[in-house]
Amino acid sequence: MAKEAGGGEVGGMSESVLRKVLVSYMYVAVWIFLSFSVIVYNKYILDPKMYNWPFPISLTMVHMAFCSSLAVALVRVLRVVDLPSSPAMTPQLYVASVVPIGALYSLSLWFSNSAYIYLSVSFIQMLKALMPVAVYSIGVLFNKETFKSSAMLNMLSISFGVAIAAYGEARFDVRGVALQLAAVAFEATRLVLIQILLTSKGISLNPITSLYYVAPCCLCFLVVPWAFVELPRLREVGTFQPDFFIFGTNSLCAFALNLAVFLLVGKTSALTMNVAGVVKDWLLIAFSWSVIRDTVTPINLFGYGIAFLGVGYYNHVKLQALKAKEAQKKAAQADEEAGSLLQERNSHGDHKSDNQN
Repeated sequence: MAKEAGGGEVGGMSESVLRKVLVSYMYVAVWIFLSFSVIVYNKYILDPKMYNWPFPISLTMVHMAFCSSLAVALVRVLRVVDLPSSPAMTPQLYVASVVPIGALYSLSLWFSNSAYIYLSVSFIQMLKALMPVAVYSIGVLFNKETFKSSAMLNMLSISFGVAIAAYGEARFDVRGVALQLAAVAFEATRLVLIQILLTSKGISLNPITSLYYVAPCCLCFLVVPWAFVELPRLREVGTFQPDFFIFGTNSLCAFALNLAVFLLVGKTSALTMNVAGVVKDWLLIAFSWSVIRDTVTPINLFGYGIAFLGVGYYNHVKLQALKAKEAQKKAAQADEEAGSLLQERNSHGDHKSDNQN
């Protein structure tokens, strides 16, 4: 009977662990699907050979307006999440911390969406492999990362792999590459500034509150270039009637992707998202080659393979550092608990001796 009870407990634990693993895989699958959908959907809308609506600033503004509206409804009307209270988001803190991040985010989205007009989906994903290089380099520049020769050698290997992939690209376009590299640089700077301006001050924002604060800011920043770059062209088009189904579902996918990021990082880890991102990139490359019929050359794949190994090693190093940090934290907690227990025993012993006297 005892064995059966013990077996039942073990079975219960196994089922619990299995359930957690399956749920984690579900979050990963949902995030990959939504990220995949947003990228392909944006390509479909912006590419002159497909939907042929080459207005990336306007598309980004539609996304930001939609996300702002839903975020305000979720925060102010439905009260789904609470705004940060310690510290509270004052106007001064908003201008100093959120506005720079919003400006960089608007530039990152504008340039990355613009790149879809000139480059294939597969090649854009290969160029995005440079993100760890940009984040590390900017982190060193802002003293958020420690310069290490081994890390820099890894960054150079990733850059070398992407350079080979670019050399083998059949539809290489200088404007598209420049736009995508600028988007990577702005996004990496935004990620580093989040650590400096928000995380270091104890401000924690989930994707809903992030959109609540950042999306309206992005929308305001995009109005200026839109008025000069795209508004005159839209007036020339004149007869264009926006398809509310296309733009509505596209915006809904963009908003759902932010929620998926929240669930994935909250229920697993940011490192899991990085690993899942590698899987998503390979799926997009395969989809771009087989369905969209983009040309993917052997040199493309060879170069991206080198970059992929570099990114994989980067994630491995991050994982080891995270494990070491967690182990150090647990050791410090154990020492603190042992010290408190020893102090409690000593005080109890002193109290006992006083009673005997």
